[in-house]
Formats: sequence, structure tokens, C-alpha cells
Amino acid sequence: MQIYFDCFSSVKKDCYKFISSQETSNEKFKNKDKMISNFLIPICFWINKKLKKNKTIIIGLSGGQGTGKTTISAIIEIILKKYFKLSVFKISIDDFYKTRKDRIKLSKNIHPLLKTRGVPGTHDINLMINFFKNIKKIKFKSMLLPKFDKSVDDRFKKKKWYKLKSKPDVVIFEGWCVGAKAQVLKDLKKPINLLEKTDDKSMKWRKFVNYQLLGKYKKFHKMLDHLLYLKAENFTLLKKWRLKQEKKLSINNKRKKNLKIMTNKEVLDFMMTYQRITENMFKNTPKYSSVVMNLNNGHQIKKVKFYK
Repeated sequence: MQIYFDCFSSVKKDCYKFISSQETSNEKFKNKDKMISNFLIPICFWINKKLKKNKTIIIGLSGGQGTGKTTISAIIEIILKKYFKLSVFKISIDDFYKTRKDRIKLSKNIHPLLKTRGVPGTHDINLMINFFKNIKKIKFKSMLLPKFDKSVDDRFKKKKWYKLKSKPDVVIFEGWCVGAKAQVLKDLKKPINLLEKTDDKSMKWRKFVNYQLLGKYKKFHKMLDHLLYLKAENFTLLKKWRLKQEKKLSINNKRKKNLKIMTNKEVLDFMMTYQRITENMFKNTPKYSSVVMNLNNGHQIKKVKFYK
């Protein structure tokens, strides 16, 4: 379509500049023209059609570890700003992780596994809900929102937090468990991996996490206007991609002190805490998503389906 070609011509330079900033000497993006023009631009036109006058649209972008949520959301943001002239605010569920200190308290009071960031219950869910409520109000109040530093496994100091001074046209809220739904209790009984078998014999951790999805996380997910889902072919691929992600994090932060960069074994152990919800999302999230982006084993979008 000519209109897509015009859009691509308009945003190509900015998109390429961002992609270049994400590449390393060993890791280069492939088929970026196709990704932008065939998949992401049509999604942006779809988002633009969903806009309503004087209302902010909240787009959830979900996908397993290492699927490329941060990259995809950033390119969508560029296109919406550059071509459609929209104001866009992008933030991750990761930015709402509880502080390391608070997670240590959780691990002592409820279960040791809750020291590890990631699963529902390790985020400041009340702050997330208040953020969405404020966005949806006619009279918007400026907000200071947290920013999380994975390299030290804790929040940045407040001077580096996001300052949202005005109500945007679009909010892109990305995260691995955005839109996740709870399982029925009988499905929690059988351990899905070694971590659950050895470190959660009582099922206390599994039940706690599942309960979060039945409560405030469910309320929070209902506040999304639309959900976009990046679907990988299997969990084995996610482990491979997440290992690459941690290596890149190490390269980009090698000058920092007190780094909490994980070894390969630690990454794979870390991934086990994500596996149950991720596997459940593979099966069910496409059923209630507005847009599904299917990824191939080469870490590229192979197909996009629009459902709503």
C-alpha cells in the first residue's frame, strides 16, 4: 500500500538509528525493512484508528522473556510520534518492580523465591493501578514514575525516574506477564520444572503468585484498552534469547559498580520462575489478544494477526 510506503519513508531514518543503538558487534538485526514496513507500520495504523478524541489509549504489549518487547515497543513509539504526530509514553512493568529491600521482606514473610524479581506479587501493583487511573481521568495530574535498573536489581534513584507532565495520546505498557491470567488450583499441583519440585514443595509460592493474578493484577489488566502479544514458538527459544539479553546487559553496564549480572546458570534458574505463567500464556493469551505477532526461531516476526 502506498500509504505504508510513505510512512516507512518518513520513519526509516529514526527507526534505523534506534536499531543501530541496540546492536552489538556480534548481534545485528536482520530483515529490519520487512519488520518495520510489513508488520509494525500496519500495527501503528491499527492503533491510530482505535484512538478516541481527548482519551488516552492504553496498549499492553506482552511476550515472554527475550522476545523483543522493548525493541518492538520503541519502534512503534517512533512511528506513532514521527508519522502520526501523537504524544506517546512508553513504560515497562519491570519499572514497577518492588525495591530489592521490599522483595527481601517478601521472601522472609511469605516465601524465599519472592526475593527474585519477575512474578506477579513482586511489582508495586497499587502504583501501577493508580498510574492507569490517573491516565484515564479527564483532569490529569503530573506523575513521577519509577525506573528499574536490572544491572543492579533495584530502582534507579528518583532523579532518574520518569516525569509524565501531560496526558499522552497513547500509553504503551510492555511486560512479560502483562495480560496473564490465573490458573485453576488443580493445575498448580504438578511441578512444571525442577525449581517448583525442589523449592516449592508446599506450593505456597505458586499459590501466592496465582492469587495475585486473581486479584489486583486482574483489575489492572482490565484497564488495558488493547493487548498486543509477541508469541514465541516454545520456551526453549526464550531461554536462548534471554541468555543473549543478559550478555548484552553485561556489555552495556561493564563500568558500573555493584553489578548484579547473572551467570548462564543463574539466568536459566531465573527463567524457571517465569516458566509456569509463560507456558500458560502460550496456550491462552492469543485467544483474548487484539493483535498477535508470531515469532520464528530466528527471533523475527513471521506473521501478524489482528483479532479486534
